[in-house]
Amino acid sequence: MAFRIITADERLSAAENKTSLAIFGPPGVGKTTLLKSLPAEETVCLDLEAGMKSVQDWRGDSIPVRSFTDFRDLAVLIGGHDPAQHPKSWYGAEYHAWLQQQYLGTGIEDFLARKRIVFVDSITDLTRQAMAYARQQPEAFSERTGKPDVRGAYGLLGREVIQALKHLQHARGKTVIFVGVLEKVTDAFGATTWQPQMEGTKAGRELPGIVDQVVSMQLFGRDAKGEWTLDETSAERRPRLPLRQPLGPSRQGSLRPPRCDRSARSRRADREDRRPRVRPLRQPFLIQTQRTDP
Repeated sequence: MAFRIITADERLSAAENKTSLAIFGPPGVGKTTLLKSLPAEETVCLDLEAGMKSVQDWRGDSIPVRSFTDFRDLAVLIGGHDPAQHPKSWYGAEYHAWLQQQYLGTGIEDFLARKRIVFVDSITDLTRQAMAYARQQPEAFSERTGKPDVRGAYGLLGREVIQALKHLQHARGKTVIFVGVLEKVTDAFGATTWQPQMEGTKAGRELPGIVDQVVSMQLFGRDAKGEWTLDETSAERRPRLPLRQPLGPSRQGSLRPPRCDRSARSRRADREDRRPRVRPLRQPFLIQTQRTDP
């Protein structure tokens, strides 16, 4: 295939001016409310956790997503096919063409093409849906005994989530924002850890290598000296310094990232035949517009 050369002017143009980031914060800190700071006419929210109550007056559109397969289909419709993948794989050219035929006449492709910003709420629920999907696949069962194999399910979970995130991140001209839950864990020795709440460890470990920025959103208050300090009871919401590595063990009130260990890789080989199974025609995605009380 011919290589495409992007000039400096094209890169600086509005069509190419894109970014990707992951924002983690504890429940109630205001992650979903960030939608109100985005241009409603250019933003679509992929609602995986049915948590749009806090932004019910937001004027933008949202698409409820209740399964990982639906999210994967949306990622393919948004980003197109991946030329690096086998044509018959989930992100290949043939499956993309099949999806286009399935949703022909629904207007979903034109709708997604008009949206410059994709807001995924949340990556926490995405991993839960992906885990439910992974537990039903052949990889989640032992070839010898036929019994459930948890290691196989988690391996498939990590691969599927990372591939979906990377596909969205590569979508041309799309700014992608992932939000997720940040949970506080205190061990028996009193050491505090702030961890992204995600199924498995592979996706969380490799996420900083996929998105441009990882940001922690926390509650802060002023101490006796008037300086900002971490305060979980405060009402002040402030973004923390973007992190290029996963959040890990730290002292109380600190968000120091640890060294990233990428040596632990899944040793389970992919099946030779990764062709998608034929599925019946899906119902069109439901696009929810801004709701007003009667």
